[in-house]
Amino acid sequence: MTRATTLDHLARLDWLESRLKTDAPLIAADLARELGVSLRTIGRDIAILRERGVPVDGERGRGGGLHLTSTWGIGRLHLDFREAVDLLVSLAIAEHARSPLLLADLAPVRRKLVASFAPPMRRRIASLRARILIAGPASSHVLATFRRPPARLVERLHEAFLLCRPATITYLDGEGRSTQRTIEPHFLLLNAPVWYVLAFDLSRQAIRTFRVDRISAIERTETTFRPRPYAEFRTALEGADIIFP
Repeated sequence: MTRATTLDHLARLDWLESRLKTDAPLIAADLARELGVSLRTIGRDIAILRERGVPVDGERGRGGGLHLTSTWGIGRLHLDFREAVDLLVSLAIAEHARSPLLLADLAPVRRKLVASFAPPMRRRIASLRARILIAGPASSHVLATFRRPPARLVERLHEAFLLCRPATITYLDGEGRSTQRTIEPHFLLLNAPVWYVLAFDLSRQAIRTFRVDRISAIERTETTFRPRPYAEFRTALEGADIIFP
């Protein structure tokens, strides 16, 4: 078999697997016509997918066809680093909120996700939930100027927060002045829907509070910092327009 033919075969297997992940059952004869191959070739391809661990079921008669078992996908979710970080932060928020609407115990989910990281990273994220604070809903004054921050910016902030790495941000203050700061993001505080970063401002050598939606750019550094205790940030919160329950 030539390399080109091999690549074509692999592409066909990937295409078949993606089609099988749709809800509607697929008819083998229809797949053969669509791909321009024989019914026997489709049968061989399905056998190869089964050998790979893809659980393909087949049913005869009207309404039948090829499809994946209903449990396909459980335990097979692959996340990149940014997605895993965002999911960890979201789980920590959900656990911290203790909403009566969240009936499931999220701790096992978090432990499984944490276990997918290398040991040094596991130690860093062990105290993640304690570094996320939940306040009340934002005031009407704050909501009047709130703008949802870009997803890419939030991803980078989550990385810096989780990895305990300083970040250089471009920040627009309440007076409309733009400044560049290098901060250590120690805590995230939700005053729904507004997020704040409780940080040590390396540029000012002081503790400061920053609204995430006023950060227009962020770049994390490769150095690390040791998380500071929450007690050091209480005074900074007293001057912020944040509502606590």
